[in-house]
Amino acid sequence: MTTSRTPETEITVDPDVPLVRITREFDASPEKVFRAHTDPELVAQWNGPHGTEMRINDFDCRTGGSYRYVHISDGNEFGFRGCFHEVRPAELIVQTFTFEGIPDGVALERLTFEDLGGGRTRLTSTSLVDSFADRDAFVASGMEQGVHDSYERLDDLLAR
Repeated sequence: MTTSRTPETEITVDPDVPLVRITREFDASPEKVFRAHTDPELVAQWNGPHGTEMRINDFDCRTGGSYRYVHISDGNEFGFRGCFHEVRPAELIVQTFTFEGIPDGVALERLTFEDLGGGRTRLTSTSLVDSFADRDAFVASGMEQGVHDSYERLDDLLAR
C-alpha cells in the first residue's frame, strides 16, 4: 500500500484492489461540506488545480442524475462526466467519473461525510477502476496535486 500524506490529506493506493482512497478533514459541518460537493455554483469555485477555470455544462446531483464539466487551463480544455448513482444528504455520494480524454476509463467513486463533532467533517473518497494499470495511470496523471489544490480551495470556500 502506497500512501502520500500532507498534514491535511492522506492519499492511499490499495495493494490488493485497483483503488485510491483519499481522506481529508474539514473545519465545517457535514452539511456544509456536502453542499459544497452538490451545489454547482459552489463546485465551480473549488474543484480543480490552482489556476484552473471550471465550466459546468450539466450538474444534476441527485440519485439518477448526471454531470459534465470542463476544466480550462492554459487554453486547454479537459472534459469530465459521470452519473450519480446514490445521493444521501450530508452522508453519501456514489458516482461514476470519466475523463473524456480516456473515455473507456470509468471510475466508481464513493464519498462519505463523517461528522466528527465540533463542526468538523472527515471526507473519505474512494475511486475504484478496472485495473492496476488504470489506477497507476490515474495517480501518475497529476491527480495528487489536483486533490491538494482543490481541497485548499475548498477550505477557503468553507471559511467564507
